[in-house]
Amino acid sequence: MKIKKRKKASRFRGTHTHGRGGKKKARGSGHRGGVGMAGTGKRGDQRKTLILNLPEKYFGKDKALRRKIKFRLKTINLQNIEDNIHSFVKKGIAKESKGLYELSLEEYKILGEGNTKNKMKIKAHSASKSAIDKVKNSGGEIIVKKESS
Repeated sequence: MKIKKRKKASRFRGTHTHGRGGKKKARGSGHRGGVGMAGTGKRGDQRKTLILNLPEKYFGKDKALRRKIKFRLKTINLQNIEDNIHSFVKKGIAKESKGLYELSLEEYKILGEGNTKNKMKIKAHSASKSAIDKVKNSGGEIIVKKESS
């Protein structure tokens, strides 16, 4: 049989602090320093364990956010295109019609390493001069958004 236990509040009747130490500390959230992350600044030693166990870095500024993000294109050589032209057709990146391959490589820069035997019409973000020349010599063309060397 459970005996009815006296509540803690009734034990503190007659004391003006109810076990909180000073009288001022018992008033509202005055001694706590605020709600949530308030009071966790540089000298908030009573809350340091809270901050140190956070998954992200709390103190200082992140310099990575200030840097301008560089846009880097993927690169692909003509030899790679030539070698994998049939797999590009299977994936739907390229289409073949009457010996002419139409490729859509708009997030790539085409580099001129290797040789081409097939006629190709390539849509790309950019291409090197040697790549453009080699494709023209084989009877194709490269359509670029932006030319670069």
